[in-house]
Amino acid sequence: MLDIQLIRENSQEVVRRLKIRNIDAAEIVERISELDKGRRITQKQLDDTLAEAKGISARVGDLFREGRAGEAEPLKEQSAELKKSSRELQEKLDAFSSELNELMTQLPMLPHPSVPGGNTEADNQIVSQHGTVPILGDDALPHWELATKYELIDFKAGTKVTGSGFPVYKGKGARLQRALVSFFLDEAVKNGYTEIQPPLLVNADSAFGTGQLPDKDGQMYYVGADDLYLIPTSEVPVTNIFRDLILKENELPVKCTAYSVCFRREAGSYGKDVKGLNRLHQFDKVEIVQVTHPEKSYEALDEMVAYVSSLLKKLEVPFRVARLCGGDLGFASALTYDMEVYSAAQKRWLEVSSVSNFETYQSHRLKLRFRSSTGKNLLAHTLNGSALALPRLLAALLENNQTADGIKIPGVLRQYTGFEAI
Repeated sequence: MLDIQLIRENSQEVVRRLKIRNIDAAEIVERISELDKGRRITQKQLDDTLAEAKGISARVGDLFREGRAGEAEPLKEQSAELKKSSRELQEKLDAFSSELNELMTQLPMLPHPSVPGGNTEADNQIVSQHGTVPILGDDALPHWELATKYELIDFKAGTKVTGSGFPVYKGKGARLQRALVSFFLDEAVKNGYTEIQPPLLVNADSAFGTGQLPDKDGQMYYVGADDLYLIPTSEVPVTNIFRDLILKENELPVKCTAYSVCFRREAGSYGKDVKGLNRLHQFDKVEIVQVTHPEKSYEALDEMVAYVSSLLKKLEVPFRVARLCGGDLGFASALTYDMEVYSAAQKRWLEVSSVSNFETYQSHRLKLRFRSSTGKNLLAHTLNGSALALPRLLAALLENNQTADGIKIPGVLRQYTGFEAI
């Protein structure tokens, strides 16, 4: 959530920067400014009224103790009027605060100055490209056909058991999934991340804290009987571990990693873009999360991008790094880099990771602070990244490594799979 003081002091700058996201926020920012002013005036009136009422009550008490009850009667009437006024002012204040909070949650994070303008992923800025794009023969198969041919994934069984977007992995397909998860977790721990095994369901406060609610309410699976949400990413429970905490400055950065199953309702509908593993309702992912000092968060972002890049290099898969444009930027993110691997049989780039700096957007909602060396409690910065999401990465590995004799397994995974080829 944005800081109200920022809007109070520089509302035009807020409007200007949100235009990079293709959002015209002039009207809502103006209304927020009006509500903030009304709230502060009303709070002052309420404080003055309560102070006056407290003073009169003390005077009434003194008069009764002095046996001058008759003189206290007019003051009691005045006290009653002040109490009535204070109740009315409190109701007015609550109304201002309620509408203000509702509008504040509708504003996304301000984009970093380096975020390019644009509307869709086609306008994202390619920062770098790594590896050699493989050229396959005309008989090359897409991953969904390879998965069927080698009995790695049963899409029909998943549809029967649950529905479209819930594949069943089996045999060496399941082993390969497990190998990827183990490899990513081991690498994260080697790089200073503490492994977390989080819950797969969260409450509304947690979903609000990291920005899923109210922005992505319709994209999350909701368990009505228990008022809980299935997580779309382990970022949500892991980051919320630090909700309402005040960390010590020397504890920063906090670095966590977690594997989880992820659940997302927005899996798309038809065509090659959603075929096979390209877009699922349920998938596996290893996440990395950092809580950092505000002055070091962009250094941490660069470090996380380099770390995810190192994983893709070890897997020997061609990839590129893209800086997201304003129109493609996530609701809570100030700056996001996507990692896209090349899928040789589909002849297209597939996103397998997003690494984002949320600055204080999440920590403001989470009340996640640290005590600085000056003794002040300041909001920390939060970051997260996929390291990595499995489905599209698995698709690229299967397609890019297919040969006439089968599918080669990248060298770094063989100690985990126990086999060199499928």
